[in-house]
Amino acid sequence: MLELHDVSRSFGGLKALSSVTLCVPPRRIVGLIGPNGAGKTTLINIISGLDHPDSGTITFEGVPLQNAAPHRITRLGIARTYQNIRLFDEMTALQNLIIAQHSRSRATLLDAVIFAPRYRQEERNLRQQALTLLERFGLEGAAHIAAGNLPYGDQRRLEIARALATGPRLLLLDEPTAGMNPAETRTLGEHILKLREDDGIAILVIEHDMALIHQVCDEIYVLNFGEIIANGTPDEIKANPAVIEAYLGSDHDDIA
Repeated sequence: MLELHDVSRSFGGLKALSSVTLCVPPRRIVGLIGPNGAGKTTLINIISGLDHPDSGTITFEGVPLQNAAPHRITRLGIARTYQNIRLFDEMTALQNLIIAQHSRSRATLLDAVIFAPRYRQEERNLRQQALTLLERFGLEGAAHIAAGNLPYGDQRRLEIARALATGPRLLLLDEPTAGMNPAETRTLGEHILKLREDDGIAILVIEHDMALIHQVCDEIYVLNFGEIIANGTPDEIKANPAVIEAYLGSDHDDIA
């Protein structure tokens, strides 16, 4: 589904990514881990079109992405969340989800201006779909609350719901459990697994919380100083000496 081959990116004299090769198959959850500064967010920015590689290729279902704009990538079926939450704080949770769906709206600007029947029907449909997403993530009680006033964990779930509102086939999650307690993390892990099982969505998840990585991931890539140093199942990665040295530390048995 998603394939990266020999992707590199430099910022001045700093090599953020060096010949990264990575694959996310359909209906699989792939983890990307590594210490701070390893290049993980740079990689997800490149996949989502916020940045572009200096060299290498990126394809999604055979379509080249390395020079594509973010809105085109979204329409192809890729959505993402952010390490730092980027909701429309002054808008309600419901409005955040309705706006996200406009990326696949069929009504024209003229339809909206004249309040045409097609526009009115589409807006009703978008509202209902948004309400369904809120219920799915346990946020139905927050529908009319400004996103910026929601508890942190609710904002995290709302951001994932907003990404889903665009109708993706591939979801990129950038540290989705940052700031969550262990119970919230486990619950979010269950939601992530259901996205694959119920919706057939492929997921690339960047995360420092190894409990979540082991809970949801079929396969893991380890990035260190811009290079992939290991790839395998969670158990294989846990036992890999290079990974232990670079990232997990000597107490790695405690994070299974």
